[in-house]
Amino acid sequence: MPREFDAFSSADAAAATEAIGGVGQGAAAPATPVPLYVKASIACHVGAGVAALALPAAWPWALGAVAANHLVLTGGGLWPRSTWLGENWVRLPAAAAARRGVALTIDDGPDPEVTPQVLDLLDRHALKATFFCIASAARRYPALCRDIVRRGHSIQNHTDSHSHRFTLLGPAALAREIGAAQETLARFGGERPTCFRAPAGLRNPLLPLVLRRLGLRLVSWTRRGFDTRRGDPAAVLASLVRDLAPGDILLLHDGHAARTPAGRAVILDVLPALAERLRAAALQPLTLPDAFAATMPSTLPEAA
Repeated sequence: MPREFDAFSSADAAAATEAIGGVGQGAAAPATPVPLYVKASIACHVGAGVAALALPAAWPWALGAVAANHLVLTGGGLWPRSTWLGENWVRLPAAAAARRGVALTIDDGPDPEVTPQVLDLLDRHALKATFFCIASAARRYPALCRDIVRRGHSIQNHTDSHSHRFTLLGPAALAREIGAAQETLARFGGERPTCFRAPAGLRNPLLPLVLRRLGLRLVSWTRRGFDTRRGDPAAVLASLVRDLAPGDILLLHDGHAARTPAGRAVILDVLPALAERLRAAALQPLTLPDAFAATMPSTLPEAA
C-alpha cells in the first residue's frame, strides 16, 4: 500500500511536521504544537501496549481501547462540523455576528458555465461571497478566479484536486494537496488563502497539523442546502434559511451543482430568494476574511 494511504499512527504527528516543512509560505513557520487529540491517542496506544505486556490476559481490553480510540478519531473526521480533531469554525466569530454578519460560501468551482452566472446574481443582489475553489479548476479557468476577486469576493482553499480519497492521505500527501492549492489560488486570486474546507467536510486526524503549518483555519458551515444532490430550489432554500441567524455560515455550490427540471444549476434559482430572506432579516453577507479580520486565530466559537 502506498505510504500516502497509510493509516494514522502515533509517529505521524512528528512525520507531519517534518513533511510540511518548506511547503507554502517560504519562511520557516513556527514549530507546530502537538494537539491534545494526538497526545491522547499516543497515550492510549502506549497504555494499551504496556497493559498487554504487563497483564497478557488483558490484551482483549487493550485491543478494545485502541479500537475505540480509532473509532473516535474516525468519527470526528467523518462528522464535518465536529471539533474533536481541533479548531473547526462552524459559525462566524462573535464580533461578526454582532454586526449581523453571515457568510455565503460557494464550493467546488470555478465552473465555466455556472460561476459567471453566480457572479452576475451576486452583483445584482449586492451579495458578497467566499468561493472555496478547487485549484485544478482554477488552473483551467484563471480568468474566472480573477473575476471573482475583481467583483469583491474572496477565494479560499478547497484542495488541489478535490480527491474522494482525501481522508486517507498521509501527512506528506496532505501537504502537497493543500500546499499546491495555496500556490495556485494565491497566484490567480492575488492573495494567499487563509481558510480551508475539506472535500465534503471529511478529514483525518493529521489535517490540523498541516493546516496550522500552512497558516490556514478550517471552516465548515452552520447549514447546507445539499444542492449537489437536490434539484429542488425550494427544498435547498428551506434548509439554508431554517432558523437563519447572525453568524451563520451557509454552503452552496457552483461546481458539481444539481440541476433543476429546467436544467439550471440549483444555485441560480436559490440565490435571488436567499437574497430576499437575508434582506428581510437585516443580515449582512460578509466574506470570511472580512468576518475574521478582527478575530484572533486561537479563538474558536462553540459549535452549533
